[in-house]
Amino acid sequence: MGFSAVSLWSRCGVTDAVATSRAREIAMTAGIETASRETAKPASVSSFDALADVVVVGGGGGGLPTALFSSWLGNDVILLEKAPELGGTAKKAAFWYWVPNNVNMRAQGIEDRKEDYLRYVARLSRPTRFDPDSPTYGLTDWEFSMCTAIYESASDAVELLNDKGALPYRHCPDVPDYWAEVAEDKAPRGRVLCPRDASESMANGGEVAIATMSAAAEREENIDIRTRHRVQRLIVEADAVVGVEASIPDGTVHRIGARKGVIFASGGFTHNAELRQNSLHTPAYPGCAAATNEGDFVRIATGVGAQLRNMNYAWMCPVPLEKSGRADLVGMFSVAGDSMMFVDKHGHRVANEKQPYNELAQTFFRWDPIGCEYPNLVLVQIWDQRSQDHSASTEYGRLIAPEGADDSHVITGETVDELADAVADRLTRTAKLTGGFQLAEDFLPNLRETIKRFNEFAERGVDEDFHRGEKAIEPLFNGLVKDEPDRRNPTMWPISDSGPYYAALVTGGTLDTKGGPKTTPDGEVVDDMDLPVPGLYGLGNCVASASAGAYWAGGATLGPIMAFAYRTAKAAHAAPAKSL
Repeated sequence: MGFSAVSLWSRCGVTDAVATSRAREIAMTAGIETASRETAKPASVSSFDALADVVVVGGGGGGLPTALFSSWLGNDVILLEKAPELGGTAKKAAFWYWVPNNVNMRAQGIEDRKEDYLRYVARLSRPTRFDPDSPTYGLTDWEFSMCTAIYESASDAVELLNDKGALPYRHCPDVPDYWAEVAEDKAPRGRVLCPRDASESMANGGEVAIATMSAAAEREENIDIRTRHRVQRLIVEADAVVGVEASIPDGTVHRIGARKGVIFASGGFTHNAELRQNSLHTPAYPGCAAATNEGDFVRIATGVGAQLRNMNYAWMCPVPLEKSGRADLVGMFSVAGDSMMFVDKHGHRVANEKQPYNELAQTFFRWDPIGCEYPNLVLVQIWDQRSQDHSASTEYGRLIAPEGADDSHVITGETVDELADAVADRLTRTAKLTGGFQLAEDFLPNLRETIKRFNEFAERGVDEDFHRGEKAIEPLFNGLVKDEPDRRNPTMWPISDSGPYYAALVTGGTLDTKGGPKTTPDGEVVDDMDLPVPGLYGLGNCVASASAGAYWAGGATLGPIMAFAYRTAKAAHAAPAKSL
């Protein structure tokens, strides 16, 4: 099998042999046959097996709109997808997309000025450099230009996709930004759209979006879709990229020429353990990106001199420890339940369980220099029968499993004592994934005190420790809960003083990474002198994001991706066609 997951866990004290076994398990779970990785050294050829104006690499939430935009401009397009089917990570997502100053906001009289938007994203992306009086608000010129491009093009992109029937949408006017309370957010609601035919909860938006965009691509006579094609290297002629070499699982190599440009939208490096270990600033576990997201573009683009940016950051979320890296994994976008909490190995709460997933994930990565450990590497989610009865759902990666769903991650106990014993046993069985992480000796007595303190907060409706339920976005991450008239805090309810009780082991993982080759706002990959590499473009999670470590709002991955797909397609279209 060609899927090449390798060691990730060595930085947590896991041996190479164990890590290799785990990587093989992930590959088996993925069930995806792809060509094996080959050298990314650029090639030179005298003939091609196929030619197009534009070659798009990747058939997910970035590649599909790029192919469509390119086709609508009159270009012949060959779309190469590594997996057996289209969709990538986006197919598993809710597919909210964040579009500043969209037409719906304007129609409703909601003002979303460019300078206000830029102050908001700058405040979050570069908080230590933020300067509201600076012309770039503290962003570098590159970051400023990239963020500006999102504002200027995202709405045009989504309207064209909507008008062409490729991605009909509905407006979500009440969904707030993740940081709606900060002073710089002058338009905290109204920027989110989702696929029109998604369910009421919007959890299946990715399936809907990929279906409608795939159908639109199949209707286009000048889009040639080829799955199971792993792009291995660029074809270069006279210092310009003129095509790619792609292999299929039987080893056959196809040489495909691009008269105008090659556009990569191939996803990040979530499943390339070497890149993750040596790039990310946290010990994040394998996340819910598509199993084919192995950072191929990082290797391929550096072969022609591309510079890299933002390699230390990822879009992050909590994930169930025992399912990390599985092809069917959906990150915990929403931690369900009101009579529910997270505790550390000492039995203490350490975070607001309902905060946005990217921020909640950071809790797992706190380093203790005295103990020489990540004390929160694994947290224990605990809930009672009430939450089991009223908050069970498989949507948004929630771990309170309904009847009939996969509940292999769930730990049970009739009493708090039994639950603590069962959690300790599960940690012993998963020790090879964590470097031997175990509960502390004081876990049980502290847990009893923590439940008592949590229940006092829940009865009053005020979380004095972590302010759960106070931000506008948090009710959206609450999931279904039992209706309790007149209570003050819908995200909290006392945990029962009698069992049964439930638990799950949770750690921090990636949705996908957000570092890679640096590009211009028009998707041109640049070299070490900030000069475009002729004929080479990139967008989405396979290239560097100007967001740095920030996650501005729900859909702040896909909205910008559509903006850059739109701009990049236009830039490649305008490039002079080469004679091949």
